[in-house]
Amino acid sequence: MKAAGVKAIKDELKMRSREDLMELCLNLSKFKKENKELITYLLFEAGDENYFIQGIKDEIDAEFDEVNRKSYYYVKKSIRKILRNTKKNIRYSKKKQTEIELLLFFCKKLKTFTPPISKSVPLTKVFEREMERIQKSILSLDPDLQYDYGLEVESIQKD
Repeated sequence: MKAAGVKAIKDELKMRSREDLMELCLNLSKFKKENKELITYLLFEAGDENYFIQGIKDEIDAEFDEVNRKSYYYVKKSIRKILRNTKKNIRYSKKKQTEIELLLFFCKKLKTFTPPISKSVPLTKVFEREMERIQKSILSLDPDLQYDYGLEVESIQKD
Protein backbone atom coordinates (compact mmCIF):
# COMPACT_ATOMS: atom_id res chain seq x y z
CA MET A 1 0.00 0.00 0.00
CA LYS A 2 1.32 3.43 -0.94
CA ALA A 3 0.93 6.17 1.67
CA ALA A 4 -1.09 9.23 0.73
CA GLY A 5 0.47 12.67 0.70
CA VAL A 6 0.06 15.20 3.49
CA LYS A 7 -2.33 17.35 1.44
CA ALA A 8 -4.58 14.39 0.66
CA ILE A 9 -4.64 13.36 4.32
CA LYS A 10 -5.39 16.93 5.41
CA ASP A 11 -8.28 17.20 2.93
CA GLU A 12 -9.70 13.87 4.08
CA LEU A 13 -9.45 14.84 7.77
CA LYS A 14 -11.40 18.05 7.08
CA MET A 15 -14.34 15.98 5.87
CA ARG A 16 -14.43 13.65 8.89
CA SER A 17 -16.61 14.14 11.96
CA ARG A 18 -15.24 14.81 15.42
CA GLU A 19 -15.92 11.24 16.55
CA ASP A 20 -14.15 9.83 13.49
CA LEU A 21 -11.11 12.01 14.20
CA MET A 22 -10.98 10.81 17.80
CA GLU A 23 -11.22 7.20 16.67
CA LEU A 24 -8.44 7.72 14.10
CA CYS A 25 -6.15 9.23 16.76
CA LEU A 26 -6.81 6.35 19.14
CA ASN A 27 -6.11 3.81 16.39
CA LEU A 28 -2.92 5.64 15.48
CA SER A 29 -1.73 5.50 19.09
CA LYS A 30 -2.13 1.72 19.19
CA PHE A 31 0.40 0.96 16.47
CA LYS A 32 3.66 2.56 17.49
CA LYS A 33 5.15 3.74 20.74
CA GLU A 34 6.37 6.95 19.05
CA ASN A 35 2.83 7.78 17.91
CA LYS A 36 1.59 7.39 21.47
CA GLU A 37 4.45 9.55 22.78
CA LEU A 38 3.70 12.26 20.22
CA ILE A 39 -0.01 12.30 21.07
CA THR A 40 0.89 12.45 24.78
CA TYR A 41 3.16 15.42 24.14
CA LEU A 42 0.55 17.24 22.04
CA LEU A 43 -2.27 16.66 24.52
CA PHE A 44 -0.57 17.02 27.89
CA GLU A 45 2.86 18.65 27.60
CA ALA A 46 2.79 21.09 24.68
CA GLY A 47 1.14 23.74 26.85
CA ASP A 48 3.99 23.79 29.39
CA GLU A 49 7.27 23.52 27.49
CA ASN A 50 9.39 24.02 30.63
CA TYR A 51 7.74 21.02 32.29
CA PHE A 52 8.41 18.97 29.16
CA ILE A 53 12.07 20.05 29.06
CA GLN A 54 12.55 19.23 32.74
CA GLY A 55 11.01 15.79 32.23
CA ILE A 56 13.38 15.02 29.37
CA LYS A 57 16.35 16.28 31.40
CA ASP A 58 15.35 13.91 34.21
CA GLU A 59 15.19 11.05 31.69
CA ILE A 60 18.65 11.95 30.36
CA ASP A 61 20.02 12.02 33.93
CA ALA A 62 18.58 8.59 34.65
CA GLU A 63 19.90 7.15 31.38
CA PHE A 64 23.41 8.50 32.05
CA ASP A 65 23.34 6.85 35.48
CA GLU A 66 22.50 3.49 33.87
CA VAL A 67 25.32 3.54 31.28
CA ASN A 68 27.40 0.38 31.22
CA ARG A 69 30.92 1.66 31.91
CA LYS A 70 32.84 -1.62 31.47
CA SER A 71 34.29 -0.63 28.10
CA TYR A 72 34.14 2.32 25.73
CA TYR A 73 32.24 0.15 23.26
CA TYR A 74 29.28 -0.14 25.65
CA VAL A 75 29.60 3.49 26.70
CA LYS A 76 29.45 4.59 23.06
CA LYS A 77 26.36 2.49 22.37
CA SER A 78 24.61 3.82 25.47
CA ILE A 79 25.49 7.44 24.72
CA ARG A 80 24.20 7.13 21.17
CA LYS A 81 20.96 5.63 22.48
CA ILE A 82 20.53 8.55 24.89
CA LEU A 83 21.16 11.01 22.06
CA ARG A 84 18.68 9.20 19.80
CA ASN A 85 15.98 9.42 22.48
CA THR A 86 16.77 13.08 23.09
CA LYS A 87 16.47 13.93 19.40
CA LYS A 88 13.20 12.02 19.18
CA ASN A 89 11.77 14.21 21.93
CA ILE A 90 13.15 17.32 20.24
CA ARG A 91 11.23 16.37 17.08
CA TYR A 92 7.98 16.32 19.07
CA SER A 93 8.46 19.90 20.22
CA LYS A 94 9.77 21.47 16.97
CA LYS A 95 11.01 24.50 18.95
CA LYS A 96 14.61 25.67 18.52
CA GLN A 97 14.87 26.80 22.13
CA THR A 98 13.83 23.36 23.38
CA GLU A 99 16.33 21.74 21.01
CA ILE A 100 19.14 23.94 22.30
CA GLU A 101 18.23 23.43 25.97
CA LEU A 102 18.14 19.64 25.66
CA LEU A 103 21.28 19.34 23.55
CA LEU A 104 23.19 21.67 25.88
CA PHE A 105 22.13 19.53 28.83
CA PHE A 106 23.19 16.38 26.96
CA CYS A 107 26.59 17.89 26.12
CA LYS A 108 27.13 19.02 29.73
CA LYS A 109 26.42 15.51 30.96
CA LEU A 110 28.68 14.03 28.30
CA LYS A 111 31.52 16.43 29.11
CA THR A 112 31.44 15.54 32.83
CA PHE A 113 30.95 11.83 32.18
CA THR A 114 33.35 9.30 33.68
CA PRO A 115 35.26 7.61 32.14
CA PRO A 116 36.25 10.75 30.21
CA ILE A 117 35.12 10.96 26.60
CA SER A 118 38.47 12.48 25.57
CA LYS A 119 39.93 8.95 25.53
CA SER A 120 37.41 7.81 22.93
CA VAL A 121 37.48 9.28 19.42
CA PRO A 122 33.86 8.31 18.57
CA LEU A 123 32.52 9.91 21.76
CA THR A 124 34.58 13.04 21.16
CA LYS A 125 33.14 13.25 17.64
CA VAL A 126 29.60 12.88 19.00
CA PHE A 127 30.26 15.75 21.41
CA GLU A 128 31.76 17.97 18.68
CA ARG A 129 28.90 17.24 16.26
CA GLU A 130 26.27 18.14 18.82
CA MET A 131 28.09 21.34 19.79
CA GLU A 132 28.15 22.35 16.10
CA ARG A 133 24.43 21.58 15.83
CA ILE A 134 23.76 23.75 18.90
CA GLN A 135 25.75 26.64 17.45
CA LYS A 136 23.83 26.46 14.16
CA SER A 137 20.52 26.40 16.00
CA ILE A 138 21.49 29.36 18.16
CA LEU A 139 21.86 31.51 15.03
CA SER A 140 18.11 31.23 14.37
CA LEU A 141 17.19 32.75 17.75
CA ASP A 142 16.86 36.43 18.67
CA PRO A 143 20.07 38.25 19.70
CA ASP A 144 19.42 38.17 23.47
CA LEU A 145 18.99 34.41 23.49
CA GLN A 146 21.95 34.02 21.13
CA TYR A 147 24.15 35.80 23.65
CA ASP A 148 22.89 33.77 26.64
CA TYR A 149 23.24 30.43 24.91
CA GLY A 150 26.57 31.50 23.42
CA LEU A 151 27.92 31.99 26.94
CA GLU A 152 26.71 28.52 27.91
CA VAL A 153 28.35 26.97 24.85
CA GLU A 154 31.63 28.70 25.67
CA SER A 155 31.54 27.49 29.27
CA ILE A 156 30.96 23.89 28.14
CA GLN A 157 33.79 24.04 25.61
CA LYS A 158 36.26 25.54 28.12
CA ASP A 159 35.85 22.78 30.71
